[in-house]
Amino acid sequence: MRRSVRHFVGAALMVAGTTALPAQDSTGVSAPKVDYVPKIHGTVRAKYEYQPEISSGRFEVRNARFSLEGKVAPAVSYKAEIDLSDEGQIKMLDAYARFTPWAGRKTGRGEKPAVEDARFTIGQMRVPFTIDAHRSPHQQYFANRSFIAKQVGNVRDVGATLGARFNIGFPLIVEAGIFNGSGLTNQKDFWTDQINYSAKAQLLFAPGWNLTLSTQHIRPDSIGIYLYDAGIYFERAGWHVEAEYLLKHYSQDAYGEVHAVDAFVSYTLPLRKVFKSMSFLGRYDYMSDHSSGEREEGVLITDDFRRQRLTGGITLSIGKPFLSDIRLNYEKYFYRDGAIPKVSEQDKFVIEFMTRF
Repeated sequence: MRRSVRHFVGAALMVAGTTALPAQDSTGVSAPKVDYVPKIHGTVRAKYEYQPEISSGRFEVRNARFSLEGKVAPAVSYKAEIDLSDEGQIKMLDAYARFTPWAGRKTGRGEKPAVEDARFTIGQMRVPFTIDAHRSPHQQYFANRSFIAKQVGNVRDVGATLGARFNIGFPLIVEAGIFNGSGLTNQKDFWTDQINYSAKAQLLFAPGWNLTLSTQHIRPDSIGIYLYDAGIYFERAGWHVEAEYLLKHYSQDAYGEVHAVDAFVSYTLPLRKVFKSMSFLGRYDYMSDHSSGEREEGVLITDDFRRQRLTGGITLSIGKPFLSDIRLNYEKYFYRDGAIPKVSEQDKFVIEFMTRF
């Protein structure tokens, strides 16, 4: 894994030194200039957490991500992303190539085309599903992810997707794909006659509004698991209000249905000096007893017990939001009777510094 990291970084530095040149067609006429210079991004999240119930705290580097993306042709792009510290582990996250044969142009009257773009992606990626689980670490509003984003709807896999953006009087973004079901580390000797799929539609039906509907089928064992998600958010004048619901159903009645809710509000107040803005946030999220699909003695086990959580916080942004943020959060958990909380899933104070480059 360390050798792979060295190769990845070395390749990124070599490619980053290349120069973008305008392409030419067979007649020698220069085609429209395309920027082929790779874009390098990174995200570092470091935090301190204190849990009053056990009178203990810890420092943690939650993420140290590094990504490289760009184009090799007008219609061909790529992305490779690695996390050098995903809860202390090195993980290859995204590694895909994308073909965009259709990028619609405005009509002679200046109107948008019915199909604005279409794309095909193949490789390793986050599957198109939910709102909150699809956010990158620097785009998150809170120091810790919602139950939907962390436990219930968080899936990365290897496969292929088709996506398109339509104009039907308002923008409609659709993406659907099929996947191995092998996860990120079990690809070489993984062969299957089963299909895992995921599909997501975003309806931007009014300024500031986003309605997202998605579905997914996974098969971590011999049991099929079906997930259905609906979410909506509104953004305007510094406000962000969002609500999302997820239903997880197990075939053959192998486990009870899982219900998860994530609802939060954020208000951002501009500042003028050291900090460019201050955001005030509140969140409620809920998850019933949940199984990821693993078995013990032939029975699906409960990985996460039913719980509710209230989170309040303030985010201080240096520069633009989601560029360099200091997140101050307090989380209050409410477990059902008989539940056994995990060590890291209890009441806590969190201070996190996130920076994106």
